[in-house]
This record gives sequence, C-alpha cells and structure tokens, in this order.
Amino acid sequence: MTWFVVPSIGLGIGLWALAVWLVPSRPPLSALVTRLNTIPAARRPRNEVLAGGGWATHLGRPFVHSLSALGLPTQCVRRDLGIAGRSVEKHLAEKAALAVTGLCLPMSVGVALAAGGHPLPWPIPSGGALVLAAGGFLLPDVALRTEAERRRAAFRHALGCYLNLIHILLAGGAGVEGALMDAADMGEGWSFRRLRSALNAARLTRTSPWETLGQLGEELDVGELAELAGALSLAGTEGARVRASLAAKASALRSRGAADAEGRANAATERMALPGMLMAFGFVLFVFYPALFQINASL
Repeated sequence: MTWFVVPSIGLGIGLWALAVWLVPSRPPLSALVTRLNTIPAARRPRNEVLAGGGWATHLGRPFVHSLSALGLPTQCVRRDLGIAGRSVEKHLAEKAALAVTGLCLPMSVGVALAAGGHPLPWPIPSGGALVLAAGGFLLPDVALRTEAERRRAAFRHALGCYLNLIHILLAGGAGVEGALMDAADMGEGWSFRRLRSALNAARLTRTSPWETLGQLGEELDVGELAELAGALSLAGTEGARVRASLAAKASALRSRGAADAEGRANAATERMALPGMLMAFGFVLFVFYPALFQINASL
C-alpha cells in the first residue's frame, strides 16, 4: 500500500496548492474598505517587493534574474502587469515556481512508484513533466490576461461616467482643462485615480492634459481614452466644440458595455448547459448500468 499512498498524498498536495493559487480566498469587506481609504506607500525596493510574496514567489525568486535576461516578460505582458498593479518580479517568480512544480510532480510520482516496485515507462512521467511544466509556466500569463481585461472593462465603464461629467461641466461654462480636472476629482476608485495621476503629471510637467491622457490610453491599451484625448486636443488647440462629441462617445461606451455584459451572460448560460448534460449522463449511467451488468452476466 505504501507505493500507492505516498504518490497519492504528493499528488493531492500538489493539486491543493494549485487550487489555492487559482482560487484565492476572498478578503473581508472591512479589509477592502481599509485598502480604499489607505494612502499608497512609497515604491519599495526590489528585494522588499519579492519578500512579501507567497510560496510561489519565494520558490521562484532564484530564477527571476535568468528569466529577465531572456527578455521576459514581453511588452504586452508588461502592459497587463501595469494595469493589474502587479510587479514584474513577482510575476516571473510565479511562472518559475509553477513550472518547477509541474516539472517535479510527475517525476516524483514516477520515482515513488519505481521505489514501490511498480515502475512506469519513462515516457509517461517525462511527457507529463514537460506538459505540466509548460502549463505552469503559461498559467500566470493567462490569469494575468483575464485580470487585465476585467480591469480594462471597468476602466471603460468609469470612462463613460467621466465623459458624462465633462459634458455637464462644459455645459455649465467651464473650460476644457478645468472640466477635466474637476470631473476627475468627483470620482473614486482605481480608474479615476489613474486619470487624476495623469492630469496631475500634466500640470506638474507643464504639458497639455490631453497628451498625458493619450499616453495613459496607450499604456492601458484603452483606445477610447486615446480617442478622447484626440477630441480634447481639437477643443484645446483649435477651439472646436466637443460637447456633442463627448455625449456621443459616452453613449457609445454605454452601448458597448451593455453589449459586452449581454455577451458574457450568454456565454455563462451556454457553459451552464455542460454540467447539466454531465449530470444527465451520470443519471442514465447510474440507472442502466445495473441492468446492463445483469444482462452481460446472464449471457
């Protein structure tokens, strides 16, 4: 029994660690409220950034420099890291840790089975190790991409509200730059903080606010913000009237958000059909299997 129990325990621990990494526990509401009301601290050094991570960060820390020397992460991944608020070092450490875990898990199971007198053919653990290592190496990129898309959708929703506020302030007689600053000060959340940071950077560097907004749109890969910067540039440099254009852009953003929400709901509805089909198949198998077994036994 030892050759069966020991690999099963190792496999269970590995699956549990993977499940904990994929589905982290939700923080309490009080912690989230405290985080919203906390003033961001100064940027910490690189070693302190890595010191506060979990088991994956500590395990993959020695491989961060080697992965950085290979040119990782790519520019697209760096853009997603910026919008998700994650550090490059932690991301590379997680990739390395999951790759090493996936590489060692099948090999350890194969060694344990060989020690118990039931060795597996060498292509099975070797192939499984390569597949799990590749999957573990790419899994953080997939999770990061999902998180970045979710934040981009939230930013587009906040941008629609921002456009409505600018439209109201312009209708009240405010100037373009004043409307930009006042509208950004009215909102809360991550999206409005990024807008305020861009506008404050424009004020401190004595550059035009639509230029910094355009740079923010390129950094976050949000084309709607770049379009807003272009429209505001016409208003600020050529005196174009952009109230109607801003109202149309806000309406388009709302329509796109509603269409995306409807598409996600339809996709979730389609995914719900698969568990129902599996349950129906299991029920049919549970009902008819005893009868089929009796028929085969009688033959």
